[in-house]
Amino acid sequence: MSDLDGRAVPERGAARWFDDDAGPVVRPYAMTRGRTRTPAEGRLDLIALVIAESRADGAVPDQTLSPEHVEIVELCRGAPLSVAELAAELDLPVGVVRVLIGDLLDVELVHVSRPVPPAELPDEKVLREVIDGLRAL
Repeated sequence: MSDLDGRAVPERGAARWFDDDAGPVVRPYAMTRGRTRTPAEGRLDLIALVIAESRADGAVPDQTLSPEHVEIVELCRGAPLSVAELAAELDLPVGVVRVLIGDLLDVELVHVSRPVPPAELPDEKVLREVIDGLRAL
């Protein structure tokens, strides 16, 4: 069947569920081998910073790592990035990125630094008193 310009048009009954422009599509569960959790999940909140280990400065030696694992290490070499930033940069769900970071923690290619919770920060009044004391010197 063709349209007025002579282009091929799929028949009404034929479902067109393949998009050539999309390229290869990998489902998130395939990247994590079906895993949805990691033992390190408690340390991987959205603002936790992921930092590449210094031994990861060369080529990533483990051939079992996926391209997404390697990309996380590459992104974190320049500067620490939060879990949320990595998910946005990789255009992947946060849950998938957490599992991938957990894998990298297991092979010690990255480590995670959690920011100080606001409740543990010093009181503003104390900081002002310290500044006033330093100015008095």
